[in-house]
Amino acid sequence: MKAVTVPAFGGPEVLRTTEVPTPTAGPGEVRVRVYAAGVQPVDLAVRGGWSPPGVRVEPPVIPGNEFAGVVDQLGPGSRGWAVGDEVLGFRLLRAHAEYVTVDAAQLVAKPAGMPWEQAGSLSASGQTAHIGLTALKVGPGDTVLVHGASGGVGTVAVQLARAWGATVIGAASERNHAYLRELGAVPAPYGEGLVERVRAVAPQGVDAAFDAAGRGALEASVELVADRDRIGTIVDYPAAERLGVRGLRAERTAARLGELVALWEDGGLRLEIADTFPLERAADAHRLVGDGHVRGKVVLAP
Repeated sequence: MKAVTVPAFGGPEVLRTTEVPTPTAGPGEVRVRVYAAGVQPVDLAVRGGWSPPGVRVEPPVIPGNEFAGVVDQLGPGSRGWAVGDEVLGFRLLRAHAEYVTVDAAQLVAKPAGMPWEQAGSLSASGQTAHIGLTALKVGPGDTVLVHGASGGVGTVAVQLARAWGATVIGAASERNHAYLRELGAVPAPYGEGLVERVRAVAPQGVDAAFDAAGRGALEASVELVADRDRIGTIVDYPAAERLGVRGLRAERTAARLGELVALWEDGGLRLEIADTFPLERAADAHRLVGDGHVRGKVVLAP
């Protein structure tokens, strides 16, 4: 099969699309023919030499942590799925390929009307947003500041917080402000003076802050949110430790992903796709994500 590989750590130019052995589903696993797979900032970090907690990544490695496709092989003892089922799911690495094997418990059914690009890009960003807002105890009556509100994680975080009864202020580039208004957020421009701008649109105060951007977001957040236990980041862990706020991490689950799919089916979740690339243009996908101003998600389509 074809797969995107990192033969040596470095910039986007190190990525190669190569022929590798097609995996076989093991006990309790299924094999999925991948139709779409999202590209995350974490994939760029892996390409540069970073290893996820508990894992030692050494080249050559296949990046990719989320996908959607069709079940085409059942491993011994796997349950709940049949060949031909349309699914979306998650695993650690190896999703940027034509086929991926995965624990059967890490899949959910794809709604018939969900486009493949949206299905393949939901799990990582969606679950990250869900995990973060849950940890920050976001709920009815809260005012929540989301940094990086127009990105893949931010897009879902804005809509989840709104669905859970919160008022959302979305920090993002001005070119994305109309988009944020469509999602139900009050936009605020990035940059110097953010604290004053947020206070102007939220005179009642800010109850929680979710950072999906970095770049000084936590420093602004501690000026706006009284309870530092309700400030969290998914990107700037050194600053979180220094400022005494939360570095947000948790385990992904099919139950959480299923909740997000149900919200999409009910019309409560809009998923934005910035661009779609074939495997052979994975370097271009990485460059676009690395630009840091993507609206929604970038997807690979094997």
